[in-house]
Amino acid sequence: MFPHNLRERVISERGNASAEFALVAPLLMLVALAVLQFMLAIHVRTVVTSAAIEGARVAALVDGDLNRAESRTRSILENNIAGAAVQSISASRITAGGNEMFAVVVETELPLIGFYGPTSMKLTGHALAE
Repeated sequence: MFPHNLRERVISERGNASAEFALVAPLLMLVALAVLQFMLAIHVRTVVTSAAIEGARVAALVDGDLNRAESRTRSILENNIAGAAVQSISASRITAGGNEMFAVVVETELPLIGFYGPTSMKLTGHALAE
Protein backbone atom coordinates (compact mmCIF):
# COMPACT_ATOMS: atom_id res chain seq x y z
CA MET A 1 0.00 0.00 0.00
CA PHE A 2 2.63 2.51 1.05
CA PRO A 3 5.40 3.34 -1.31
CA HIS A 4 8.56 1.62 -0.22
CA ASN A 5 10.50 4.83 0.52
CA LEU A 6 7.67 6.31 2.65
CA ARG A 7 7.62 3.23 4.86
CA GLU A 8 11.37 3.53 5.38
CA ARG A 9 11.03 7.21 6.28
CA VAL A 10 8.36 6.45 8.90
CA ILE A 11 10.52 3.72 10.41
CA SER A 12 13.65 5.90 10.40
CA GLU A 13 11.90 8.73 12.28
CA ARG A 14 11.04 6.58 15.29
CA GLY A 15 12.66 7.93 18.44
CA ASN A 16 12.70 11.51 17.22
CA ALA A 17 9.90 12.48 19.61
CA SER A 18 11.93 11.49 22.66
CA ALA A 19 14.98 13.36 21.38
CA GLU A 20 12.88 16.46 20.69
CA PHE A 21 11.31 16.20 24.13
CA ALA A 22 14.76 16.00 25.73
CA LEU A 23 15.70 19.24 23.98
CA VAL A 24 12.46 21.12 24.66
CA ALA A 25 11.69 19.95 28.23
CA PRO A 26 14.38 22.04 29.98
CA LEU A 27 13.13 25.17 28.22
CA LEU A 28 9.56 24.45 29.23
CA MET A 29 10.62 23.86 32.83
CA LEU A 30 12.55 27.14 32.86
CA VAL A 31 9.52 29.05 31.57
CA ALA A 32 7.25 27.33 34.11
CA LEU A 33 9.58 28.16 37.01
CA ALA A 34 9.88 31.77 35.84
CA VAL A 35 6.09 32.10 35.78
CA LEU A 36 5.78 30.58 39.27
CA GLN A 37 8.45 32.94 40.62
CA PHE A 38 6.70 35.93 39.07
CA MET A 39 3.43 34.83 40.67
CA LEU A 40 5.18 34.55 44.05
CA ALA A 41 6.55 38.09 43.73
CA ILE A 42 3.11 39.45 42.85
CA HIS A 43 1.53 37.52 45.74
CA VAL A 44 4.06 38.88 48.26
CA ARG A 45 3.56 42.44 47.02
CA THR A 46 -0.23 42.17 47.19
CA VAL A 47 -0.33 40.59 50.65
CA VAL A 48 2.14 43.09 52.12
CA THR A 49 0.23 46.03 50.65
CA SER A 50 -3.06 44.69 52.00
CA ALA A 51 -1.56 44.14 55.45
CA ALA A 52 -0.19 47.71 55.50
CA ILE A 53 -3.59 49.09 54.54
CA GLU A 54 -5.28 47.02 57.25
CA GLY A 55 -2.76 48.27 59.82
CA ALA A 56 -3.45 51.88 58.82
CA ARG A 57 -7.20 51.28 59.12
CA VAL A 58 -6.72 49.90 62.62
CA ALA A 59 -4.81 53.05 63.61
CA ALA A 60 -7.59 55.20 62.18
CA LEU A 61 -10.28 53.28 64.06
CA VAL A 62 -8.63 53.06 67.49
CA ASP A 63 -7.80 56.73 68.05
CA GLY A 64 -4.41 56.74 66.40
CA ASP A 65 -2.70 53.93 68.30
CA LEU A 66 0.39 53.38 66.14
CA ASN A 67 1.52 50.34 68.16
CA ARG A 68 -1.74 48.56 67.39
CA ALA A 69 -1.31 49.39 63.70
CA GLU A 70 2.14 47.82 63.65
CA SER A 71 1.05 44.77 65.62
CA ARG A 72 -1.99 44.20 63.38
CA THR A 73 0.17 44.40 60.27
CA ARG A 74 2.73 42.06 61.82
CA SER A 75 0.06 39.54 62.86
CA ILE A 76 -1.38 39.42 59.35
CA LEU A 77 2.04 38.87 57.82
CA GLU A 78 3.13 36.26 60.38
CA ASN A 79 0.25 34.02 59.33
CA ASN A 80 1.11 34.25 55.66
CA ILE A 81 3.84 32.99 53.39
CA ALA A 82 4.76 36.61 52.59
CA GLY A 83 5.89 37.18 56.18
CA ALA A 84 9.21 35.47 55.48
CA ALA A 85 10.33 38.39 53.31
CA VAL A 86 9.41 41.24 55.72
CA GLN A 87 12.32 43.28 57.08
CA SER A 88 10.62 46.10 59.03
CA ILE A 89 7.23 47.64 59.83
CA SER A 90 6.66 51.23 60.93
CA ALA A 91 3.54 53.32 61.48
CA SER A 92 3.21 57.10 61.52
CA ARG A 93 0.70 59.94 61.45
CA ILE A 94 1.01 62.17 58.38
CA THR A 95 -0.75 65.12 56.77
CA ALA A 96 -1.37 64.96 53.04
CA GLY A 97 -3.44 67.50 51.13
CA GLY A 98 -4.75 69.02 54.36
CA ASN A 99 -6.03 65.65 55.56
CA GLU A 100 -4.71 63.84 58.58
CA MET A 101 -3.83 60.26 57.72
CA PHE A 102 -2.15 57.20 59.13
CA ALA A 103 0.55 55.43 57.16
CA VAL A 104 2.04 52.00 57.70
CA VAL A 105 5.28 51.34 55.82
CA VAL A 106 6.46 47.77 55.34
CA GLU A 107 9.93 47.15 53.99
CA THR A 108 10.30 43.75 52.41
CA GLU A 109 12.55 41.87 50.04
CA LEU A 110 11.35 41.47 46.48
CA PRO A 111 11.45 37.68 46.09
CA LEU A 112 13.24 36.97 42.82
CA ILE A 113 15.05 33.76 43.77
CA GLY A 114 12.84 31.78 46.08
CA PHE A 115 12.08 34.17 48.94
CA TYR A 116 15.37 36.03 48.54
CA GLY A 117 15.85 39.01 46.34
CA PRO A 118 18.60 41.36 45.39
CA THR A 119 16.51 44.41 46.20
CA SER A 120 14.03 45.56 48.79
CA MET A 121 10.80 47.44 48.34
CA LYS A 122 8.81 49.71 50.61
CA LEU A 123 5.06 49.38 50.49
CA THR A 124 2.80 51.89 52.21
CA GLY A 125 -0.81 51.66 53.31
CA HIS A 126 -2.80 54.81 54.10
CA ALA A 127 -6.05 55.48 55.93
CA LEU A 128 -7.82 58.74 56.74
CA ALA A 129 -8.02 59.64 60.42
CA GLU A 130 -11.62 59.55 61.58
